[in-house]
Amino acid sequence: MRLLITFARTYPLHSAIVLAALLLAGVAEGFGLTALLPLITTVAGGGPGGGGGGPARLVTRVLSWAGLTPGIGVLLAVMVSGVLLKSAFMLLANKRVGYTVAHVATDLRLSLLRALLGTRWEYYLGQAVGGLANAFATEAMRASQAYLCGARMVAFFIQAVVYAAVAFLVSWNATLVAMVAGAVLLYGLNSLVRMAGRAGARQTELLDSVLGRLTDNLQSIKPLKAMAREDLADAVVEADTRRLNRALQKQVFSREALRAIQEPLFTVFLAVGLYVGLVKWSLPIGSVMLLVFLLARLLTQLGRVQSQYQKMVTFESAYWSLQEKIREAEREHETVSGSGIPVFSRSLRLDRVSFRYGDTWVLRHVSLEFPAGLFTAITGASGAGKTTVIDLVMGLLQPQEGRIWIDGTRLTDLDPRAWRRMIGYVPQETLLLHDTVMRNVALGDPGLGEKDVERALRAAGAWDFVRNLPGGLHGTVGERGGRLSGGQRQRIAIARALVHDPALLILDEATSGLDPVSEEGICRTLRGLRGKLTILAISHQPAMVGVADRVYRIRDGQAVLERRHPDADP
Repeated sequence: MRLLITFARTYPLHSAIVLAALLLAGVAEGFGLTALLPLITTVAGGGPGGGGGGPARLVTRVLSWAGLTPGIGVLLAVMVSGVLLKSAFMLLANKRVGYTVAHVATDLRLSLLRALLGTRWEYYLGQAVGGLANAFATEAMRASQAYLCGARMVAFFIQAVVYAAVAFLVSWNATLVAMVAGAVLLYGLNSLVRMAGRAGARQTELLDSVLGRLTDNLQSIKPLKAMAREDLADAVVEADTRRLNRALQKQVFSREALRAIQEPLFTVFLAVGLYVGLVKWSLPIGSVMLLVFLLARLLTQLGRVQSQYQKMVTFESAYWSLQEKIREAEREHETVSGSGIPVFSRSLRLDRVSFRYGDTWVLRHVSLEFPAGLFTAITGASGAGKTTVIDLVMGLLQPQEGRIWIDGTRLTDLDPRAWRRMIGYVPQETLLLHDTVMRNVALGDPGLGEKDVERALRAAGAWDFVRNLPGGLHGTVGERGGRLSGGQRQRIAIARALVHDPALLILDEATSGLDPVSEEGICRTLRGLRGKLTILAISHQPAMVGVADRVYRIRDGQAVLERRHPDADP
């Protein structure tokens, strides 16, 4: 029930409208049902008020007060009106439920996305992409289904209350016995509900694992196939998939077992009740017929309540799992200490900066300077800390010691997002969208048009081949840019970094996977950008280092200025 309370608090207006519509539907159905007994007694020849006790007298009085004679036509009209009103209110309730189900999934997805985008970079590095994709797609959908099942459960419960109330007017003692017996039966079947809940929780856990492993394997599919090791990936994913299959089997079994057991138990109970009412209590045939109908509907609705509750607890774990991911991401929110507007016209400087991962110092009292408008390269062995330097420059990491200065202002005193908007970044692995060149360069920014993208492509030396592509700017590049060569993909990535006119262009091993000809072309492009913006490149490649104005080498946590051209200082 905690989940229902949580949903009601999260969506109070939607929940209030749904509850009000369901209550009105219940009242309408109840009033229509009360016309059954006088109708039965009238058909049986006893007259509308000739038997049936409370319900018959109630309907007769209401109709008489309204100036209507309680004949067969009028009673049928009352029944039809009750059904029509019930249907109208149920339509309103279900429409609102449908809207809320969509809202639940959408709100959870957006909350997770915004929480993740606002986290510290170090936290994000430790997350499995497949698990996050599972949360965004599968868990959000299952959580919304939990709301749907909860709403249906409430609807069936209200209908059960209506049937119980009308049946109570016919025979309170028979109704009381039926309700107690029904409660006992439902309690006895509760073990199947708990089984479904455990199976649902297990599915939530395993889906995270399966999709995480699947994503990793699909990203590595080429080397796996090249080395004929697909079977290893298959074995890893298969083990979790089979465990997921067993959890799903338990869920299906518990659901179908509940449905299969409920019906015969309720039928036996109704048969016993019919016998007792006719033989032992000698109730009028009209009352017994109505009572059996009402109690059958009551037990059916109670069974549906339990079935929907079972489905809700099956999906419930997905909601709590997703909420925990959101809360965890929010706890790891990136701390913003500054609000100043950055100005970068002189230099970017690291002053005795130290940084460590755990107990291992990667940088120790490192001092670097990147003059504005020049091309600075940082080289060194793998793992020396080169990428750590640029992560510190971008504000993704914070130094444990020392300070970073931008034109004499500490980086921590500046608005980090404003600073990052001044940066163009080209990663080592060129990740292109399975979309058009236009989309890959502009990334959907509504403020960028075709002229802006063309200008960036020309600056990156990519316009000549882009305009010859099928579709030009609007031609697709294929999955991960598969329709382009490595050099072409890298130029698209450089254009993406240049399209918003950055003050600082950062390249992280941007040419490490290119052939010498493609690398030389990229280097010529970068050389042509010198003076228009500041370039900071991480590279092992001699060609890239050769075109730089300044070259730093990082070794053993220290930085050494290896070369500075005589005219390198503006």
